[in-house]
Amino acid sequence: MYAVIVTGGKQYQVREGDILFIEKLDVEAEENVTFDKVIALSDGETTSVGAPYVDGAKVEAKVLKNGKAKKITVFTYKPKKGSSHKKQGHRQPYTQVRIEAIKA
Repeated sequence: MYAVIVTGGKQYQVREGDILFIEKLDVEAEENVTFDKVIALSDGETTSVGAPYVDGAKVEAKVLKNGKAKKITVFTYKPKKGSSHKKQGHRQPYTQVRIEAIKA
């Protein structure tokens, strides 16, 4: 059984027991979170697709931790302008969750 959920502006195909890194949520570690924006649900034989969401379907997950990803370097410049450049770093915050149950 799998479901397709929407969170943080992205879509994820999830199964029970999956561990995901998603956009940061306002939830502490070891708490439960419910995703009710399920756009597709399949049990292997039948597939139901919502318009826009499947009625009554939800996915329950447990937050494992909140953190930041590895640092990336952002370097911007304008060619042929001499001193027009800028170097920045960025660390994207994330929430790590484990899918506990998919309920139709």
